[in-house]
Amino acid sequence: MAGLSLKCGDCGVLLKSVEEAQEHAELTSHSNFSESTEAVLNLVCTTCGKPCRSKTESSLHKKRTGHSKFVDKTSDAAKPISLEVPKPSASAEPEEGVEAGESSQSEEMVVPEVDKNLLGELEAMGFPKARATRALLYSGNVSLEVAVNWIVEHDNDPDIDEMPMERIRAGKELLEAKRIEEENERKRLLALRKAEKEEEKRAREKIRQKLEEDKAERRRKLGLAPEEPASVKPPTAVVEEKKISLPVRPATKAERMRDCLRSLKQNHKDDDAKVKRAFQTLLTYVGNVAKNPNEEKFRKIRLNNPSFQERVGSVEGRIEFLELCGFEKIEGGEFLFLRRDKVGMPVLNTAGAELNSAIVNPFFGVL
Repeated sequence: MAGLSLKCGDCGVLLKSVEEAQEHAELTSHSNFSESTEAVLNLVCTTCGKPCRSKTESSLHKKRTGHSKFVDKTSDAAKPISLEVPKPSASAEPEEGVEAGESSQSEEMVVPEVDKNLLGELEAMGFPKARATRALLYSGNVSLEVAVNWIVEHDNDPDIDEMPMERIRAGKELLEAKRIEEENERKRLLALRKAEKEEEKRAREKIRQKLEEDKAERRRKLGLAPEEPASVKPPTAVVEEKKISLPVRPATKAERMRDCLRSLKQNHKDDDAKVKRAFQTLLTYVGNVAKNPNEEKFRKIRLNNPSFQERVGSVEGRIEFLELCGFEKIEGGEFLFLRRDKVGMPVLNTAGAELNSAIVNPFFGVL
């Protein structure tokens, strides 16, 4: 069956075209791609028409919007993926050493890359290299235990001792891309969901406290005495006296960013539109640097720039957030500049996740 997508061997994501694979490689530095007969999902929301490429994405859409019905149009959009290189014009001469009609792209069968340390441990345990490689490849390079369990479960497979091979057909720029970040898309989604759950928990606690305060206020207005201590939860002072004092854990970069954005929203709680526009602008700045870390124009911001002043200039806390991302004031405070050697993809990914949570999470900044 013809390939319907390109699969990234590093993170497992499915891509519709070579162009998407190139963009993925530039963003993540992943370079291990192969053809797959599995089509990219196309789950379309029947309420708003948004297409979702995975069940994880559709679940997040359902959680954020409340839309629950999706139509699977994967088969309608699925088509064989094109890996052909555009043919040169008739007037163009073939490169030296390349026969006319030959493609500049190469197609070859290669052994997929797996975790070398885990491979060595499996071989040390007595497993053949081919079997160990196959186990690591199909178990996701997760751990030694998972790979051994895979071998046990597939011990009777007829091809268990055949070295797995992948057909690679992509341009050199795809294979030679440098690794610029370790987090992949699924980890960022997990971090986003975790942040949303924390915000919801804080919001519920605030609502509970508000209900208790309202209840006490109603009793006061009715001339009733406060609730008897017996009906109130006993104090925890005695328990706390027995606790061992532990050193205070310093706030993480993500927590500091979250606190900065929460403070920013609370300082401008009467103008949600201004706050949302500021968050979206900051997300654009961070995203531009993440996608183009070598472009100085994306790493330098003039503070009196009209566009910057209009969208975020009057919002307190915007400079502090950018400084947490690595920006520094230069030239007498006229510019914010992020030096190339200070560009940290994990920090930028964290900033992007916190900004996205602040934009889409209705509970953000309630406290």
